[in-house]
Amino acid sequence: MTPDARLASAHNRFGLGARPGDLDRADEPRALLMRQLAAASPPPAFAALPRSTDYLHREAVARDRRRRAKREDDSAAPAGMRDGLRSIVRAELDARYCHAVTTPDGFAERLVRFWSNHFAVSIDKRPALLYAAPMEREAIRPRVTGRFADLLLAVAQHPAMLRYLDNVRSVGDDSRLANRQRGKRRLGLNENLAREILELHTLGVDGGYSQADVTELARSLTGWSTPLPRETLDTAPASAFVFRPDAHEGGARTVLGRRYAADGVDQASAVLADLAVHPATARHVATKLARHFVADDPPRALVDRMTEAWLRSGGALGDVYRTMIEGPEAWTGDARSFKAPDDFLVSALRALDAPLPIARLQPVLAQLGEPAFTPRSPAGFPDTTAAWSGGDALFKRIQAAQRLAQIGPTPDPIAVARGALGAQLDASTASVLRRAESARSGLALLFASPAFQWRT
Repeated sequence: MTPDARLASAHNRFGLGARPGDLDRADEPRALLMRQLAAASPPPAFAALPRSTDYLHREAVARDRRRRAKREDDSAAPAGMRDGLRSIVRAELDARYCHAVTTPDGFAERLVRFWSNHFAVSIDKRPALLYAAPMEREAIRPRVTGRFADLLLAVAQHPAMLRYLDNVRSVGDDSRLANRQRGKRRLGLNENLAREILELHTLGVDGGYSQADVTELARSLTGWSTPLPRETLDTAPASAFVFRPDAHEGGARTVLGRRYAADGVDQASAVLADLAVHPATARHVATKLARHFVADDPPRALVDRMTEAWLRSGGALGDVYRTMIEGPEAWTGDARSFKAPDDFLVSALRALDAPLPIARLQPVLAQLGEPAFTPRSPAGFPDTTAAWSGGDALFKRIQAAQRLAQIGPTPDPIAVARGALGAQLDASTASVLRRAESARSGLALLFASPAFQWRT
């Protein structure tokens, strides 16, 4: 791979796609990526957005208004509140996509989106609707280059995850709350969060855990919750996470053969800290990272070195990323992957230098099968070529390419292709673009071309 092709790979395979002028700079590819791992301040686009604590307050107020409207038979009030809810979610997504299209740090932003999909919540389940985007802002973004243990804990304690996987409804069978409810309809132990932590977030489905480990972890997580509406009606709470001792299942727990003392809220934190540095976790997540950035079937030697870096550093994610970037396997001609719909859309907008509001983007993402924060499963959106390259999916991409070509001014498609692909623009694609009937037709052909659809 030539130096120019490596620079294109740094932007297009590791990043979110080159913007006009990115490939004209004399950047060393590995150094370009490593610079983006330094701690950065929050993007300005997010500064005005509410925090989860503010949303908890707004949610409590809206709930109180719904109850009053029902008593007063005011059918217009719920509709007005739904409109307000939609505008809040739209503002969150506008900020997210505007930043993705304009940031010079495409690799850092790709990492944020990788982890957001790894710790997936879906806004089609009402409890997560308001909190999915804030979880990415508050729990994931500040920790994306830190320790995995800190990232795991922040996500597990965020209201998006606690509500999406129903831990707010999990009550220990022998807790004080359960004992007070004897003979009444009562909440019981919910294993959703514990199961997904083990199966998806840490060890992996073949990570060696048992059903007993799921149950024990679920018991340790009882009491991890969010403030109740009555606690947030008058003002936003100080924290979006609360521990409810009355709902917690007391006693020591044993997970993966290790005993954890009865330490209340700290019991589950201790379990998560050990899971974060478990060898199965290191291999599971290293493999996912290599699959995402390098190839569907990542080289075993590269995954081995990334796993070793994880274990050696205690889960320091910067060390794992650095090992991946420095690996020669990450820069060969075989290192390529097919763009998921979100990557395809964002890279096209970056090539056009055209940030758009979510009202213009969400219909395209929905048509392509990857609407923002809506994976409809805790496993997240799939991350392999086969998931996105079927006949119907490719036909929809051609339609999306035609829609993208109609955005804004009409630049020269060859100039856009050179700015986006650089040394990766092959002669065949360039020839097709030159023969296009119009500039807009040329842009559509560019975005639908294999050269643009693949991260190489």
